[in-house]
Amino acid sequence: MRKFKIPKGYTSTNKTIRFPDAVIEQVEEAIRGTDCNFSQFIIEATRFALENLSEEAEFPKEEKA
Repeated sequence: MRKFKIPKGYTSTNKTIRFPDAVIEQVEEAIRGTDCNFSQFIIEATRFALENLSEEAEFPKEEKA
């Protein structure tokens, strides 16, 4: 599994999405003092989650008996 990295600039398309207030506060705290904005953080977090989903599909966790 790769390490989560706060991303740099990129090209994008605008989408509207709602987040719980608590999640917004946690993201804003995580990016405070960095050159990363909210959208960049969410995009990287989504990429990270998607990669982990595909890794789980390749290597399913063993079920405990």
